[in-house]
Amino acid sequence: MVQNVITFYVYFSAGEIMEHELMRIGVSLPDNLLNKFDSIIESRGYSSRSEGIRDAIRNYITQYEWMSDIRGRRVGTITVIYDHTKRGLSNAIADIQHDYSDLIKSSVHIHLDHDNCLEVVIFDGEGELVKEMDERLMALKGVKYVKLNTAPPAEKI
Repeated sequence: MVQNVITFYVYFSAGEIMEHELMRIGVSLPDNLLNKFDSIIESRGYSSRSEGIRDAIRNYITQYEWMSDIRGRRVGTITVIYDHTKRGLSNAIADIQHDYSDLIKSSVHIHLDHDNCLEVVIFDGEGELVKEMDERLMALKGVKYVKLNTAPPAEKI
């Protein structure tokens, strides 16, 4: 199936100071993703796509910085939604899980529909290794969603 790709340009600030130079970038998105984004920015009251994209980039940076600071023993879950029809993806996910079998305490796998599966991985171990596992899963082509939730172990709460 061929998808249309819509290209648009957005201005965002370099850093946190909005009155400084704005940089112009091009972003190519499938039309279904852009339509969803447009619906969200409209419902949230953004005045433009640029404003919505700046906010999304800030949130992405915040998430990245939070993930960069995961250290020490952590417990939690990684939730993954992926297209199981993507050749080799199920095996790649299983291989990553085997690489981190010392962290993984359990996992749950369910079929969402004909093409999509949800996997929840429950872990207990070193935060930097958890982050590494999460990033490896996130980087796989065909993975649609990855969400890492961590907490310190019970004795630290």
